[in-house]
Amino acid sequence: MGQKKLIRFAELESFPHVLQFPEHMAGQWKEHFLNDRPLTLELACGKGEYAIGLARLYPNRNFIGIDIKGNRLWVGAKIAQQEGLHNVAFLRTQIDRIGEYFAPGEVEEIWITFPDPQLRWSKLKKRLTHPKFLRLYRSFLIPGGKIHLKTDSPDLYAFTKLVIELYQLELLRDIPDLHTIEEKIPEWQIQTHYESLDIAGSNRIHYLCFKLNDGISNQDLDSLLKEKSRTHAIPE
Repeated sequence: MGQKKLIRFAELESFPHVLQFPEHMAGQWKEHFLNDRPLTLELACGKGEYAIGLARLYPNRNFIGIDIKGNRLWVGAKIAQQEGLHNVAFLRTQIDRIGEYFAPGEVEEIWITFPDPQLRWSKLKKRLTHPKFLRLYRSFLIPGGKIHLKTDSPDLYAFTKLVIELYQLELLRDIPDLHTIEEKIPEWQIQTHYESLDIAGSNRIHYLCFKLNDGISNQDLDSLLKEKSRTHAIPE
């Protein structure tokens, strides 16, 4: 590990707003933030641009950026410290373990911003909008809690729309390209490092907002989803 990373990891240990694989946090976030304001998560947050941006926009809400990469989390954590943003925290852990850290009804919203689209067939269940993950999110979201997806991947966008349709979830907004929308919603204007790279080469930003319901519990549909997704997967 490089010297720069070692310095960053050591500094992470000193940040009170960074929790690395903490124990017994489910139901305890009110104590961490010292208030009971609504809680929003940014999943696979990288450098935490969205968590930071949302915290600036909404000082009366609490935000948590979640990622496994400590070197990236340090960037957002450092900005939060420098700006005195007390309504944002960072949780270092794997996304498939986040159910351990939140109690039922503890989270109001989730943002999934430019995640790895996991295009290969063998990686289907690693997509953060796969029903496997949506069921996990539902375990701690409030009833009617929103999930936002912002991505430059047409494949992940189409896959998520298929999930919403197949499991009969409640679709609130479907915007094929945010660049073409005249609405200036503040949350949409936040830009991440990966957004600026346009890795997918589509020059489009896709946005979906939806709610979960009992339909996501129907695991019998998972095999049908897998079959319908086959034609869009990159072969191994």
